Amino acid sequence: MKCVILAAGYATRLYPLTENFPKPLLEVQGKTILDWLLEDIASTGRVDEFIVVSNHKFARHFQEWVAARPQWKITVLDDGTTSNETRIGAVRDIALAVEKCRIQEEMLVIAGDNLLDFSLKSLLGYARRQGTSCILRYAEPDVARLRKCGVLSVDDADRVLSMVEKPAEPPSHWCCPPFYYFIREDVSRVQQGLDAGCGIDAPGSFIAWLCSQVPVHAMEMPGARYDIGNLESYRKVRETYRGIQG
Repeated sequence: MKCVILAAGYATRLYPLTENFPKPLLEVQGKTILDWLLEDIASTGRVDEFIVVSNHKFARHFQEWVAARPQWKITVLDDGTTSNETRIGAVRDIALAVEKCRIQEEMLVIAGDNLLDFSLKSLLGYARRQGTSCILRYAEPDVARLRKCGVLSVDDADRVLSMVEKPAEPPSHWCCPPFYYFIREDVSRVQQGLDAGCGIDAPGSFIAWLCSQVPVHAMEMPGARYDIGNLESYRKVRETYRGIQG
C-alpha cells in the first residue's frame, strides 16, 4: 500500500510561523506532526512507501526532513506552486501522486497537518472488513464548525449516502476529517472524478463524487482529531496532545 500525504498548503492562518516553513514539520511534544503520523502508519506494516506532496516553496524543507529518516521510504513530490493563490488543490495533488508514482495498489491519503490520538490501524482493519474505500467520521455539535468541514450523511450500515464540503446548511452532524483509505479500483478513479467535474480544493471533494459512484463506508472515530488551523489551536495542541493511545 502507498500512503499519500497532502502537504502542499501554505497555512496562511498560521503566519508568521509558517510564512517560510511548512506546517506539517512544526513540532508537537518533541516530534514533528509528520513524525507522529508516519510512526503510527509504519507500525501497521501495511505501507511500503510514503509520498509527500509539497508545493515548490517548501519542497526543500521536506527533502531535508526525509534525509534524516532513512528508516522509511519517502518520496517528495513538488507540485510546482509557489503561493496560496496559485495552488492546484488537494484533489489534483492526489492525482499527481497517483500519476507520477504510478500507484496501482491500495492507497491511504492523509492530511499532513492533523493529529489523531488513536491508531490508524483501526481504519485499515475496518476497511479490510468492509472491502470498500473507507473514511472516518465523528459527531460535531457545533454548526459553525460543520460549515468549515466535509459533512456526511450515512445509513445504518455506515455507507456514505452523500458528502458536502463546507455546506451552508449542514445535512447532519457527521464531520469527515482528511484521512481516507482507497481500494485499488477506486485509486484509478481519481482522474475520472476530476474529469467529471468534482471539486479540486478540499480533498473530500473526491469522496463526495466517489460515494455517488461506488460504495464508500465511514467508520466512527474511536478517539479525537486535532486540527491545527491557527496559532491558538497550535498552542493548545502543544499543551494537550499526549500521543496515540492505542
